[in-house]
Amino acid sequence: MSEMSIPEGPGQAAGEGSASPPDPRRWLILGVVGLAQLMVILDATIVNIALPSAQRALHFSTVDRQWVVTAYALAFGSLLLFGGRLADLLGRKVTFLVGITGFAAASAVGGAATSFTMLAVARAFQGACGALMAPAALSVLTVTFSDPKERGKAFGVFGAIAGAGGAVGLLLGGVLTEYLSWRWCLYVNLVFAAVSGVGASMLLRQQVSPDRPRLDIPGVLAVSGGMFCIVYGFANAATHNWHTPSTWGFLAAGVALLAVFAWWQTRAPAPLLPLRIVLDRNRGAAYLSILIAGSGIFGIFLFLTYYMQLTLRFSPVVTGVAFLPMVGCIMVSANLATIVLMPRVGPRPLVTCGMLIAGGAMVWLTRIGIHSSYATDVLPALLLAGIGLGQTVAPSINTGTFGVAPTDAGVASASVNTGQQLGGSIGTALLNTIATGAVTSYLASHVFHGFGPPGDLRALALVHGYTTAFWWSAAIFAFGAVVAGSLFRWGPLTRQGATRQPGAVPQDSQQVAAPPVPERP
Repeated sequence: MSEMSIPEGPGQAAGEGSASPPDPRRWLILGVVGLAQLMVILDATIVNIALPSAQRALHFSTVDRQWVVTAYALAFGSLLLFGGRLADLLGRKVTFLVGITGFAAASAVGGAATSFTMLAVARAFQGACGALMAPAALSVLTVTFSDPKERGKAFGVFGAIAGAGGAVGLLLGGVLTEYLSWRWCLYVNLVFAAVSGVGASMLLRQQVSPDRPRLDIPGVLAVSGGMFCIVYGFANAATHNWHTPSTWGFLAAGVALLAVFAWWQTRAPAPLLPLRIVLDRNRGAAYLSILIAGSGIFGIFLFLTYYMQLTLRFSPVVTGVAFLPMVGCIMVSANLATIVLMPRVGPRPLVTCGMLIAGGAMVWLTRIGIHSSYATDVLPALLLAGIGLGQTVAPSINTGTFGVAPTDAGVASASVNTGQQLGGSIGTALLNTIATGAVTSYLASHVFHGFGPPGDLRALALVHGYTTAFWWSAAIFAFGAVVAGSLFRWGPLTRQGATRQPGAVPQDSQQVAAPPVPERP
């Protein structure tokens, strides 16, 4: 990322450094947007638990089953930047309420689905409404918490939700599927949406910038089409292979469209994604870190879920409970990172060390076998992963939205969500393909060697696939550590181009989460 100073554009002074008094209802607002974010994040995993039951009830094929997940990811990923800019143009409150209302309606339709087509369409509409709601929620948080110390606390909570939402979805999905019905994995969103919607309508103020730019229609078409092709290509690779035209063709088209989008943003009179957002070195590093972490996280949730249910014979509910220690570590680590450590050391050492810790957890998981114990072989790795993810995700989200003008808060927030969504799609395709290939190779190399009964051989092959995927997840996190260590600037976050004076903070500079510390004489 470029080191040069990029002007933040009009309204910058009204962003982080605004002198206006804080909103007295800001902590209630955090609860509202945090609940909405939890709904969006857990919905990516809660339905996975319900899929086998839904497949039996609606009589659709295993090939079609993938589309229940893919339809959500396609709509969500391809419309995020558009949704973020709408929050800037139309106002965060109205965009948030439209998104959450639509999400609830789609969840109700999906829960009442009588056919595969009805369920898949409802999931796609869920994703589209999530693309409106998620950037609006994060941008509300960005402009609500301007005090450095309180911003650290707020983003610690929000980062913990972002990191732990997937595991919460597995637990909630297991409980609802086992004791009620798979349909309640969708109906439960009505409860989340009702609480968040009522809270937002009462607490949020409609904020529309007086200098709203025009909507960049060519940019919307290019980036939405590019993201659609990228997500579809990776999703198709997960169910087919990398050599089919429907995989590499869509990936090539996606890359071409994103290249056109990048070119157009340098010439558009009102760009959808202003370069001042992504060319800031810290923010660019944060978006890349979120993408890489999203790719690596997939290895924890998917393969460990399969391992605990198919190999260790855990029920869906017990599997969800088994992830709770990781959720606790994410929450503690995220808040410690943003409240205590970020003001002193900045994001660079935190995200770098967080990636390395998460990578170490993946290496630990490569020791699992068909007779392994949860307490000795899985739990320590989950605790490590929680510490690493908390240190990675929360500081990256904080940094990715730091220092943007209020008029750009929505699209900057959408960039964070886009990195997470694209990373998840890449991880899904890459690791699933690698694991499947490892299982096939293991079976082919052992089937003629009289290696135990067929059941044991199959179990050994599956574990080999999981451990191979964990090695690759470790490599992804190691690469993320190199990226974070290379791109993030040293030191606490300050405004671009600010110069610190001993014992004081200049007017155009602000630290993230603590008062200034005088430099040594």
